[in-house]
Amino acid sequence: MENIKSYVQQHKDRFINELIELLKIPSVSADTAYSQDVIDTAEAVKESLSKAGCDFVETCDTPGYPIIYGEKIIDPNLPTVLVYGHYDVQPPDPLELWTSPPFEPVIKNTDIHPEGAIFARGACDDKGQMYMHVKALEYMVQNNVLPCNVKFMIEGEEEVGSASLAWFVERNQEKLKNDVILISDTGMISNQQPSITTGLRGLSYVEVEITGPNRDLHSGLYGGAVANPINILAKMIASLHDEDNHITIPGFYDKVQELSAEERAEMAKAPFSLEKYKNALNIADVYGEKGYVTNERNSIRPTLDVNGIWGGYTGEGAKTVIASKAYAKISMRLVPNQDWHEITELFTKHFTSIAPAGVTVKVTPHHGGQGYVTPIDSIGYQAANKAYTETFGVPAIPVRSGGSIPIVALFEKELKSKTILMGFGLDSDAIHSPNEHFGIFNYLKGIETIPLFYKYFVELSK
Repeated sequence: MENIKSYVQQHKDRFINELIELLKIPSVSADTAYSQDVIDTAEAVKESLSKAGCDFVETCDTPGYPIIYGEKIIDPNLPTVLVYGHYDVQPPDPLELWTSPPFEPVIKNTDIHPEGAIFARGACDDKGQMYMHVKALEYMVQNNVLPCNVKFMIEGEEEVGSASLAWFVERNQEKLKNDVILISDTGMISNQQPSITTGLRGLSYVEVEITGPNRDLHSGLYGGAVANPINILAKMIASLHDEDNHITIPGFYDKVQELSAEERAEMAKAPFSLEKYKNALNIADVYGEKGYVTNERNSIRPTLDVNGIWGGYTGEGAKTVIASKAYAKISMRLVPNQDWHEITELFTKHFTSIAPAGVTVKVTPHHGGQGYVTPIDSIGYQAANKAYTETFGVPAIPVRSGGSIPIVALFEKELKSKTILMGFGLDSDAIHSPNEHFGIFNYLKGIETIPLFYKYFVELSK
């Protein structure tokens, strides 16, 4: 693989243009108005895998959007790498905050990306990172250096909970049989310091509805005499944290694994500037659970956050009304050992119990997933670290992410194999936000690094 750098440089313009064409398709899985675009994107991914060198590629129908499966089996006796990615993207709203249209990709230079970054929805999450694997396969096939078997499973529902993926995995365990799963849907510390995500938080996402009177009421005639659902909801939500920002749901922390002082010290080695963190967010100070620093609060500790709250009159001007109903959407990020079904139950029981008699409570679970930890002494981790070390010149640092990829725990349960998270995005890439982007350096460095993972994984597996 000595010529991988020259191959990437020789073809970089084509690699970039191919990704730009993929990013032009608005594959928003959450909005049915984009259904045909999601399907068109699946077909584009299928075509790209065929051109890259897969011997077999198919569109697999599911109860939802299709999964694209591809494979190149060179020897059944060799190890098999299963690559997972997703071709769907988040909605682009709010559109007015984009500096360029979200589905008209443009390359702009930034302070962090002086060589340019592609600005478009899905640039980093996950079309750009997924497509690195397609181009890495192309390089290995074209140069006859693919050292093992490879399978691809690219889905179109990651941004809406991956319900069809679970359905597909359960029914295709033999087809998906592998020795390690490789995913690029995470980030790294910086362009100078690579990192490997070794832990992910789980998730429980619910919607709550508080109902008071049977209709909206005049706030003068009825104010002070009946429970106001919006006031009650605000009080109930406020009570979910104590003065130390500790979550007050009984049993919530029962299965939380406390990291040792040694493990916390190892985490603290990752470069982090609190001042830069605050400046980047334009905040005066950080806020969180007492007894933990910022990088622990957003990775190894569980959280509870309100993601949306509404009710009553929100239009222009005034309307003196006590609303009949109030609503909120709440997400709980969980750490390994916390079961999301159990946490959802605990939340429902507690939230219902703290409501006053004047209102009724409805809790609707939406989706969730388990947390995940991958050991740093595994062959897969060691292979990834050697690959990063070779292309970046420094070893990768193991980090735990605050985000959730629920399907990782599903893969381990159903396919009995470990997942390696080789991310090349940066925290500043604005995924899920206006002006999402992915650095040209990161995109090309990913294509350069991924083939080395295959090389070292095979060597270490012998």
